[in-house]
Amino acid sequence: MTDQTHDPALVSWVEGSEPGSDFPVQNLPLGIFSTSVVDRRPGVAIGHYILDLDGIAELLDPDWAMDLSMPVLNAWLSRPSADHRTLRQRLCELLTDECYRADIEPNLIGQSEAEMHLPCVIGDYTDFYVGIHHATNVGSQFRPDNPLLPNYKYLPIGYHGRASSVRVSGEPVVRPSGQRKPPDADAPEYGPSRRLDYELELGLWIGRGNELGQPIPIDHAEDHIAGWCLLNDWSARDLQAWEYQPLGPFLAKNFLTSVSPWVITAEALEPFRRPMPPRPHGDPEPLAYLSGGHAYSIQLEATLSTAQMRQRGIPPHALSRGNAAAAMYWNAAQIVTHHASNGCNLQPGDLIGTGTLSTDSDGGLGSLLEIGRGGKQPIQLPNGETRSFLDDGDEITLRAWCEAEGAVRIGFGECVGRVVG
Repeated sequence: MTDQTHDPALVSWVEGSEPGSDFPVQNLPLGIFSTSVVDRRPGVAIGHYILDLDGIAELLDPDWAMDLSMPVLNAWLSRPSADHRTLRQRLCELLTDECYRADIEPNLIGQSEAEMHLPCVIGDYTDFYVGIHHATNVGSQFRPDNPLLPNYKYLPIGYHGRASSVRVSGEPVVRPSGQRKPPDADAPEYGPSRRLDYELELGLWIGRGNELGQPIPIDHAEDHIAGWCLLNDWSARDLQAWEYQPLGPFLAKNFLTSVSPWVITAEALEPFRRPMPPRPHGDPEPLAYLSGGHAYSIQLEATLSTAQMRQRGIPPHALSRGNAAAAMYWNAAQIVTHHASNGCNLQPGDLIGTGTLSTDSDGGLGSLLEIGRGGKQPIQLPNGETRSFLDDGDEITLRAWCEAEGAVRIGFGECVGRVVG
């Protein structure tokens, strides 16, 4: 599935696009941006810049003009994957051949000069729970003898989230209020969450949808995934503990979900596709309709910066580093196929979260709930502060990148959120 656009020898003349950056010419993610002089429109990240696609419309297929001038990417993402590959090939040509430089340079806008927006109108948002180490760690805190419920290894567990509160990276995290009941209290009380947490996740952007009543076979599921992003499903653990039975997450989750602004295309990830790791001995094999799909080698990182650390010029503290392939018990194709297996219709621009991605080591835990053992073991920060959960002024930054032998490293950019009171 790789082609000439993945060639490690390709180099763009655009500043900041050299190998090792997040956005070399082998990446070319799509996003929606605006500036003080242009309205929201599609662009492509290349080095330190954004290439305004509307500005180079005359250099692209005229059949694409309408979809690549809209203020959202829903229509473009719904196009066949052949169109996505052809646009990628054309952009690669424009950004590496010096003969196009005079036409391209006037349409490059510094990323620092632009405001990024959600790439799509999100009709629906579903969050899954495919990180088996996270599920085991959290389950162990509540059910030490039976951390994983019997269905976990037979189907991808998920819940429907709130699309209206999904926001692009940089949106302030307003501390939510709700009912909370300490274990030793006779009745709940209402007030601000005292156990605010982050969750290190990946997001999937749905491209081509399916008709109501028509499932998506596992062999076709990846064709419905137009791209990937970082996702932080902010969680109020004290609200969650009180409300989640019997129907699962509600107010503890729906106050904000943050996503990184760039859609890392399925085509860009091809060099990092891997076979799914074998299941542990004794685990059931997936049922036939879920037998298939691939893993992707995606490196993940979460860092924390407190207000005091920023004031004193202390770099952010690394909370978590790990690989998504080592964390995901169910792959992206299995998530999509299971979601549509009952005939549920997915639509272009729908967002699907993987759930928290933790590895089996302490250095790869994707939430403070796990790192601090439910608040029992606060973490020590470089400046002497400690944290069990997030304080006002704390800033969480998620990053992801892919690297492999014979391929150029590509990055996802950042997903940032700062807690305010």
